[in-house]
This record gives sequence, C-alpha cells and structure tokens, in this order.
Amino acid sequence: MQNKYSAFTDKLFEAILTLNSVEECYNFFEDICTIKEIQDMSQRLEVAQLLLENKSYIEISKETGASTATISRVNKCFTYGSGGYKAALARLKKGEK
Repeated sequence: MQNKYSAFTDKLFEAILTLNSVEECYNFFEDICTIKEIQDMSQRLEVAQLLLENKSYIEISKETGASTATISRVNKCFTYGSGGYKAALARLKKGEK
C-alpha cells in the first residue's frame, strides 16, 4: 500500500469486502456515495470494458455517454495504473467474486 492512503481507506476497503451480495452493495454504496458518484464509477468500469474490447473513443462515448477526457483517463490506467480494472473485469468474465 502506498502512503497516499490512510487507515480510513483500509477500513473502507475492508468494509466493502464484507459485502455478500449485489443488494448489500447497493445499500452500502447508496449510503456512502451520491447517485452521481455511483453512476460515474459504473460508467468508468464500462468504459474500461469497452477499451479492452478495442472499441474506439467515439464508439465508447456514444455507447456510454462518457466524455473523451473520461475515456482517456481510464485508458491511462491500463498503461500507468495498478491493474485493478483488468483484474476485476477478468474475474467478472469468469464469474468469480
């Protein structure tokens, strides 16, 4: 873990890992985030999926409503990020939790 996070962040992620169903996730995230924040995170995950499918920025923007700036930011995560998108999407594809 890098120093940019705190014990509060650890506690947040540990709390997320205790959730056992999509319904529990909805309940937790609706309490902790605004609807817009949930929508933005969901959109970024979908953008990541479409980038992995080699869709163009224009196709992704049309399909998701994401701006090219958002698409570019997500795309940079594939080059400079920690691999979180790829790991999560691979597990979703396999049907893992």
